[in-house]
Amino acid sequence: MVKKIDRRTFLSYMGTGAAALAAASAGLGVLEGKASALSPTADHLFGFKTNKVSGYFEPIEPSKEDLLLLPKGYRYDVVAAFDDVINKAGEKFGQGSDYNAYFPIHGSNQRGLLVNNHEYTNIFSIGPIAADGKWTKEQVEKDLYYQGMSVIEVFQDKEGVWKMDTSSAYARRINGFTAFELTGPARGTSAVGGATTAKGTFANCSGGVTLWNTVLSCEENFSETAERAGLPLTHYGWVVEIDPFDGKYLKKHTALGRFNHENTAMGLTADGRVVVYMGDDKKDACVYKFVSKGKYDASKGRANSALLEDGTLYVANLKSGKWAAVTAEAIAKLLASDGFKAPSGVKGTREELLAKFKTQGDVVTNCHEAALLVGGTPTDRPEDIEISPFDNTVFVSHTNNDTHGNIHGHITRIFEKDGDLGATEFDFEIFIAGGRQSGFSSPDNLAFDSSGNLWIVTDISSSSHNKGVYKTFMNNGLFVVPTHGPGMAQAMQFASAPVESELTGPFFTPDEQTLFLSVQHPGEMTTDLSKPTSLWPHRPGDKIARCGVVAISGFRLGGK
Repeated sequence: MVKKIDRRTFLSYMGTGAAALAAASAGLGVLEGKASALSPTADHLFGFKTNKVSGYFEPIEPSKEDLLLLPKGYRYDVVAAFDDVINKAGEKFGQGSDYNAYFPIHGSNQRGLLVNNHEYTNIFSIGPIAADGKWTKEQVEKDLYYQGMSVIEVFQDKEGVWKMDTSSAYARRINGFTAFELTGPARGTSAVGGATTAKGTFANCSGGVTLWNTVLSCEENFSETAERAGLPLTHYGWVVEIDPFDGKYLKKHTALGRFNHENTAMGLTADGRVVVYMGDDKKDACVYKFVSKGKYDASKGRANSALLEDGTLYVANLKSGKWAAVTAEAIAKLLASDGFKAPSGVKGTREELLAKFKTQGDVVTNCHEAALLVGGTPTDRPEDIEISPFDNTVFVSHTNNDTHGNIHGHITRIFEKDGDLGATEFDFEIFIAGGRQSGFSSPDNLAFDSSGNLWIVTDISSSSHNKGVYKTFMNNGLFVVPTHGPGMAQAMQFASAPVESELTGPFFTPDEQTLFLSVQHPGEMTTDLSKPTSLWPHRPGDKIARCGVVAISGFRLGGK
């Protein structure tokens, strides 16, 4: 008789093979197949060939405390926090810590480069805004400086403590003042004002790792920052690519579309082309994927980046189970019909739309409307998307949409036809829904471990914490959900966030012994700097809250 999973003693097991024995004893069943037999994916494959078992953890309860709480036996080190100096040049760690990606130096699990996204600023960096809502020049400049990205060098010392190496030759800031090259169909076109370069990146939310070991960073809620700084709106809302080890490599890929990007998840089609899944984080927005024209060649290394400049952008039609091509040709065909009627969310007459969508550059620059025109399904804030390394199913985190009555969000699981990421047809299911029954609300970033467990962070708005239908969830948290076995789709809470914050960007070292995690906007509702609502990370003498990235350790090999 198979024992049912016990929520109080959950075994977070890693890998296959030897780990299957431990998995079976925990009642989770044995995973079918091996990840290595499937098409490779680039995101969050935490060393699935290592066959490691992380050990037991006892799920924690929700909390209202101004602390980062973890299960018994686990600890964390604050690696970097807002305004910390990161290098010899005196550059400062940004604000709004979000996505993380770890790159080993010389294959090390104890020393590497950590890329961290900085999504936005708040009162702790720019001070209070004037009563008339106007920003000073200094505030605008700080806003541009503290957003973007940080590349820092991190290491674990002999006592097991993770630290930042400020003497690193690689450590640097990428922000609203950094020059980027535009690539793809919008480059040099009227859609972007003829530009071939763009000043800066900001509103950097989540991201992804490429198959050639660069980072893709996503510009999400960019409009207000661009408008305040007097920058062209069409130069933002793209997917950015950087190389952690090469400070001169800076690109914005227009072929991937311009919208409120949350993250990317990269994989390969059955015939070897690159696929990039993406979400558009706003209400009634769509789920996308880009499929390259050319095929991936591992021997070419970073030169494979050119694949992101030429291909087909698709949007999901959940009603038909098909991926619709978001192209100028498809839109021209629709607009040629005398019976054309603009769908909800698209404004303009047929003549106005014909003028707006003349070229593919126009289409990718005005991607949200273009996607709706070709039949994309408006959904409930599609945020993070990840590809399962075990079965090539695609998990989409729909955070919530109160206008649809979807208060607590859900996670959709897409099954591509024949398991091919390049397919144009798919089926889907609701893998797990947020709410009292699951113990979490408003799922956001996702990550897989090598056993196929899904790690989920939540994004309940700070203004809703501990109120109304959100009371039982208390502060935001990090949850672990098996995707296989009798415990499938049962959530266990691994971490609880400080007051008015969310946890973001979970990313493991390759040996799965360290989990990097961001603590974003603690004390977000603070309006008076003399009365901060949070003081995390509680540094001695500190009088403000600081977002930052932590390194969590305590993952063990086997046993309790």
